[in-house]
Amino acid sequence: MRTAPIFTAASTAQMPEIAVIVPVSERYDAVTELYYGYKEALDRIGRPYEFTYVLDGQFPTVLDALTSLQQEGEPLRVIQLTKWFGEATALTAGFEKSRGDIILTLPAYYQVEPSEIPKLLAELVNHDMVVTRRHPRMDSRLNRLQTALFNWILRAVTGTTFRDLGCGVRAFKRELAADIPVYGDQHRFLPLLAIRQGYRIREIDVAQSPRDRFHRVYRLGVYPRRLLDMLTVFFLVRFTKKPLRFFGLIGAATFALGLLITLYLVFERLILGTSLAERPALLLSSLMIVLGVQIFALGLIGELIIFTHAKDIKEYTIEKIIN
Repeated sequence: MRTAPIFTAASTAQMPEIAVIVPVSERYDAVTELYYGYKEALDRIGRPYEFTYVLDGQFPTVLDALTSLQQEGEPLRVIQLTKWFGEATALTAGFEKSRGDIILTLPAYYQVEPSEIPKLLAELVNHDMVVTRRHPRMDSRLNRLQTALFNWILRAVTGTTFRDLGCGVRAFKRELAADIPVYGDQHRFLPLLAIRQGYRIREIDVAQSPRDRFHRVYRLGVYPRRLLDMLTVFFLVRFTKKPLRFFGLIGAATFALGLLITLYLVFERLILGTSLAERPALLLSSLMIVLGVQIFALGLIGELIIFTHAKDIKEYTIEKIIN
């Protein structure tokens, strides 16, 4: 993937501790104003930081504003991708090109009050990742309904308790980002994937920005994609390393049901003398038996693949080693 040259601020006396990553994709607000709001909140923490803006495509006005900030000596760098790749790719580029042991992701638009940012870094002392819930919500009822439904489905299929995974304000340690690759639209589900690896995640309430009034009405095709993303995460969280548990259960159930129907039809034919001609149930039961075997075999192949690559798969996260 080609990137445009990286523009860096003047050299700083300290290596940044906090890498602030701001992906600029489909939506953004007043760049300079929001930057200074974020900067004011970070200055109160008293730890060195550096902003990394990742432009997910061509945004001339945003690039001009960021270049002006750099010329004023602001500690930020800009990465411009050649075209639109998606927010997950933009965040990945930011992870790779930024410096600092702590990563703080912030949206390029008003979502939470910037003054709430220090709360995340304070909670990060005892956790590996801190995510936020906008509370109380001040946006439209439609937005709140969509958020509630999205998170309710996630809680139902994954067994977690997160209430606002759509909020992009998050803080986490760099090793977490290195351990868990994100692609597609899976950046939303990074906390779920981190829990699967044993990381400690904390969700806190933060004040929503009163300027977060954007009405999120998506194209009809977006909603099925969101459901498919949730299904993907469900498999990643529950069955990535044990595919036979899922496919084997479905395959065995399908096979057993088809076998029972077939045995019943054979009983009717041999004992009751009922003709099997023109009875689609026999064809259906036979197809279910074959389908059940195929689904079971798919899970078995998955297990073989996992077994073959088991030595390359990391299933744990070490908190500390005491000699």
